[in-house]
Amino acid sequence: MLNDGPLTVRALLRAFRWRIALTWMLILFEVALTALVPLFIGFAIDGLLASDTQALFQLIAVLAVLIVVSVIRRAYDTRVFGTVRVEMGKTQAARAANLPVSTLNARLGMGRELADFLEADLPLAMTSLVQLIISVIVLYTFDPVLALAGASAVATMLAIYSLSHGRFYRLNGQLNQQTERQVGILETRKPQSLSTHLTRLRRIEVRISDTESIVYGAIFVVLLGLVVFNLWYATANLTITSGTIFSIVTYSWELVDAALAFPMALQGWSRLSEIMKRINHAVPSDLSKPQADQ
Repeated sequence: MLNDGPLTVRALLRAFRWRIALTWMLILFEVALTALVPLFIGFAIDGLLASDTQALFQLIAVLAVLIVVSVIRRAYDTRVFGTVRVEMGKTQAARAANLPVSTLNARLGMGRELADFLEADLPLAMTSLVQLIISVIVLYTFDPVLALAGASAVATMLAIYSLSHGRFYRLNGQLNQQTERQVGILETRKPQSLSTHLTRLRRIEVRISDTESIVYGAIFVVLLGLVVFNLWYATANLTITSGTIFSIVTYSWELVDAALAFPMALQGWSRLSEIMKRINHAVPSDLSKPQADQ
């Protein structure tokens, strides 16, 4: 099903466009319903306080539809992306018949990450974008200042991540190169070589984790500041009901939750960019040359 071109995310989207389009449509419908739930909860609170149950039944209807769509979408996802992984593996094996087994084994695992990105990371970014848009629109209807605060927080978050993109790409390249050596090292049956290999993997993984911790810590501080500011501004400057307060706080937190998904997707793309370059390169890297610790 895949043509003779490079194995990339775009190639997979082209080969499986209709199947993937359907699952993404279900995802967007699901996230749109999910994003509306806090608003309907706020309406239900105000309605029940006024002894009106109409909004409550509307909330129940939305939740019922959400459950049905979620179940159908998850069952369909598994089948679609399972097929993508099978075709990806078959194509890689056919094109890389002359590669050492160690390299081919590692790259088959890396190739599956393209399907993982399409199944998890990219839909996460899409759903987060929908949540962000809905959250900003709803906050704007309450007060433009609330929406402006949310947009400013997201812009700051993206700026923080952009500073770490190069480091994520470089560290993932080191991790993938070391992984390609693994089968060859195991075949030597030398405990010292295996210990050195595993130690290098651990050291690179620690560097990636430390970078993630710093980036996500900085982003989380910005986004929590948004929630605190919006809560303070709403209670100090607006005349609103209990249900509206709930909706403002909830949508501010929804914006935080959605915004945090973007760095995850961007980090996944950083790793995937290195993987696509690697698996489309017919000649393996010099696996016999020890990788210097950094």
